[in-house]
Amino acid sequence: MELYAKALTFAIPFFLILIIIEEIAARRMRRQINYGMDTISSLSSGMTNTLKNLMGLSIAIVSYGWMVDKVALFQIESTWLVYLVAFIGMDFVGYWSHRFDHKINAFWNRHIVHHSSEEFNLSCALRQSVSAIVGIYFFLYIPMAFLGVPGEVVAIVAPIHLFAQFWYHTRLIGKMGFLEHILVTPSHHRVHHAINDIYLDKNLSQIFIFWDKLFGTFQEELDEVPPVYGVKKPVNTWNPLIINYVHLWALIQDAWRTKSWWDKLRIWFMPTGWRPADVAEKYPWDYWKNAFDQVKYNSYPSKPLQIWSWAQLVVNFGMVFHVLVAFVSFQYLEVMIYAIFMMISIFAYTSLMDKAKIALPAEIIRFAMGIGLIYWNGGWFGLQELIPGATVLVGFYLTASLGMTYLILSKEGKAKVDVKTPELVSSN
Repeated sequence: MELYAKALTFAIPFFLILIIIEEIAARRMRRQINYGMDTISSLSSGMTNTLKNLMGLSIAIVSYGWMVDKVALFQIESTWLVYLVAFIGMDFVGYWSHRFDHKINAFWNRHIVHHSSEEFNLSCALRQSVSAIVGIYFFLYIPMAFLGVPGEVVAIVAPIHLFAQFWYHTRLIGKMGFLEHILVTPSHHRVHHAINDIYLDKNLSQIFIFWDKLFGTFQEELDEVPPVYGVKKPVNTWNPLIINYVHLWALIQDAWRTKSWWDKLRIWFMPTGWRPADVAEKYPWDYWKNAFDQVKYNSYPSKPLQIWSWAQLVVNFGMVFHVLVAFVSFQYLEVMIYAIFMMISIFAYTSLMDKAKIALPAEIIRFAMGIGLIYWNGGWFGLQELIPGATVLVGFYLTASLGMTYLILSKEGKAKVDVKTPELVSSN
């Protein structure tokens, strides 16, 4: 985990620089690819994923190291060959785990947050899950284990493979010639993020596009069908923590409401979007039947709310970066407490972006927890040793945040929020 934290201290600034470059390029091209609240939501989602990982909230049913010890039939000697096999193996695992996440009802909840943005840009690449806690795809690593790829090699290759998927989340790069036949390109991935019927659940590869061509899930981007981004059943919120569990909650409701015990059991493993017939008829879901009818979610934030939301993002990002930089000096309990505080913080300000009433109770809880931590520890997790007066600044921030949340909700809590009302389509 220390290696992960150290890697992110370099990767995150690099990602942010690329996001800024993309925005500058878009403005020069006179194209709008970012919407402020959506971008804040995406970056906040990235922070929640980072915090989840730092807390170690991952459960391996079977560890890769154990599999290698038990089933390895070969031992690859060449160093470069080991890393090449590991990278291709990771890509194979990535394709199939990605496909299962798209195709199986319960597993879609692990992945929905990544597709929830109705924009397509580099920041949406950072929409990563906090609900994918249990490592359910261990069996996909068996081929690599048979070949004897060491666990330490997989540990090095995995983050490289993940970070290499960032760059192609953009609308600014067109088709890339011969590379279209080898790698996943922005054009391929635009198709993947689209909700147009012809594009749905296509181009599931992560680095090498040949997996899609081999397994029948490839679709070229068509000039006559511009991609429309998001999810068929709109999430209608900027709060990444709510997005992470919105599909699971829908499945729980359906499982509870259906009268069929067989449907209560099978709903979890049926194709994504499947619903019991009795529930679908009585409680229809709102879907976009025609992608081109989509109306993007908009909470109509005032200028003060927009500015405050950006300020919250900057402050909270600074705190997350503090956790990364000081990770080696923290005790595990300190990491857990800090991360829980940050999760509450992100929940509070992204709820405020929605103008949701729950933002104020969440802010009160955060304020009480923050002041309590300062009182108990005599400071803010050692931050005062890096920044003189940091404890006072954090205390001021907590107070200001509570006050601003109350004021904004008082003035804007009943303002217009554009919640999508797509044509009703029964999913059964």
